[in-house]
Amino acid sequence: MSPPPPPLGRARRRAVQPFDAALDDTELVAARAALAQGRWTAVRALLAATGDDWDRRGHRVTTLALESGTLAWARDWQLAEPESPDAAVLLAVAAVQRALNGKEKPTAAREACRTAAGALPADPTPWLGLLMLECVLGADQDVVRLFDEVRHRCPDHHHAHHLMVARLAERRPEAGQDPLHEVYDFATWSAEQAPADSPLAILPVVAHAERYRVLAAAGSEPPDPVASGHWGGRRARQVMTSAFDWWLEWERDDHPRSRLDLNFLGHAKFCEGRGAEAAALFHRIGPHVTPVPWSYPGRDPHQAFRAARDSVLGAV
Repeated sequence: MSPPPPPLGRARRRAVQPFDAALDDTELVAARAALAQGRWTAVRALLAATGDDWDRRGHRVTTLALESGTLAWARDWQLAEPESPDAAVLLAVAAVQRALNGKEKPTAAREACRTAAGALPADPTPWLGLLMLECVLGADQDVVRLFDEVRHRCPDHHHAHHLMVARLAERRPEAGQDPLHEVYDFATWSAEQAPADSPLAILPVVAHAERYRVLAAAGSEPPDPVASGHWGGRRARQVMTSAFDWWLEWERDDHPRSRLDLNFLGHAKFCEGRGAEAAALFHRIGPHVTPVPWSYPGRDPHQAFRAARDSVLGAV
């Protein structure tokens, strides 16, 4: 039988799906769409339902803050309900995001965060906003102080620990592969202090990837993480094994940022050359790809993820 005729016209390349910071939070996606249309009442209901689930509240507020129109809608909400701590924190973190993008003065963002912190003292989210800002603009002592403020209110705060690991990894790039670097100590200590089911168990893997980012940028590691020996040492293998074993036993699929952890762990297992374990993680990641760590260092994260996924799923 002869082959079928070619399709008319030129073949179209499959469109690249954009990264979605909401990950698998469908309620957040719906509220974000409503906010884009000016219906901030949907966000009010979402944050009210979130309550004091601080990791989820932080994830939802920081994701909403990424949208260009959020600051304006949060101001409208605050005018309508000036006593609302939810309106205050959304406005504050949106101001932080705009400051990080060079569209708002950092002093204004700091003031908005302090106002939000006063509106609901138990909430770590305004302090998370300040930590996000100072991790980029501030001195080490400011970063440590703000991390302590978040941790005082939520000892196992996921996002705050990730921010601290990324910041600590940037210290002393000239130290190279020092296994005693402070980022590894911090990550190990945090994982040990957390409850057995805490996703902070993955933090040593995050520390390993963040340190690679710094070393590769400094030129002391190859720009291709697979070609690097960064994941091949004894300590690295122990870290990866412990994290993967934790995932098999405790997988926290209910955690709002679990897909981020899966991306870090899948990336690590692929770089380590553990194809079968990486394949299991790619199946769990599904469409919820995150830019980091696939972009390390300065790579196209879509291409890096697809190449890694296709490599292990095609061979298993």
